[in-house]
Amino acid sequence: MLTRYLLPALFASAAVFTAIAAHAQTPAPKIEFPAPSPAATLKQRVGLTDIEISYSRPGMKGRKVYGGLVPYNQVWRTGANSATKIKFSSAMNFGGTPIPAGTYELFSIPGEKEWTVIIHKDSSQWGAYKYDAKNDVARVTVTPVTQAAPVESFTIDIGDLRDTSATLSLNWGKVSVPVKLTVDVVTPLVPQIEALMSSDAASKPYVNAAMFYLDHGLDLTKAAAWMDAAIAAQPGATHLIYRKALVLAAAGDKAGAITTAKASIEAAKKAGGPIGDEYTKLNEELIASLR
Repeated sequence: MLTRYLLPALFASAAVFTAIAAHAQTPAPKIEFPAPSPAATLKQRVGLTDIEISYSRPGMKGRKVYGGLVPYNQVWRTGANSATKIKFSSAMNFGGTPIPAGTYELFSIPGEKEWTVIIHKDSSQWGAYKYDAKNDVARVTVTPVTQAAPVESFTIDIGDLRDTSATLSLNWGKVSVPVKLTVDVVTPLVPQIEALMSSDAASKPYVNAAMFYLDHGLDLTKAAAWMDAAIAAQPGATHLIYRKALVLAAAGDKAGAITTAKASIEAAKKAGGPIGDEYTKLNEELIASLR
């Protein structure tokens, strides 16, 4: 008789224990909180070199930045959390120092009157706690610039873009720290251009090749010939005729440049509309500069 009463109780106790165990094994829901210093990735091409910078962006949040939150004269991770990483797809000149292609860490030493910006071998470290000067690849001394308006969140920017140069800027608060970047596009590209333009290829980049030679002060006789070929393929194209006038002007052929600019104006009048107005103005400005 006792068994008849005990069995239901035992089964009931087992069910309770099973429910408790199942509840204990249920994982807690994962909650994602906003990062105090959000991660960011900057990608920029300079000439033929791709630059990628991965860093975290702390905010001022009413705090004194340099000489406070970030001490003067101490190595800084140049951001928050993990050390800032910078990657170059090809060789780069960083503030006057040649840097081979590769991935590095970007450190800095803030100062009131000058900064040291450092390219360091990549060790994927947190902060700057394991920074070792013997692993520095480059050290650049930079004079900080005062900005009129404060930048709330630490920002790394690459601006002043040219084929062969740019400026990397570290911006936070009212301080901007500029570092000059330069790349070589002429050495790798000219042999490729020469080989293609002298080949029997059915399609050739006449305009791009001519403008590259114009922009970099290379053989302007070849540039003019390439523009002639481009114009022959699109007779009366005002933008192409204008570009040939630019090449002739750079080569010192003022008379030829003026004659060509006038021909571009005539083509612009035939084209009409906003494009015609734009190239009429450009050619008139070119002619005025040559007289």
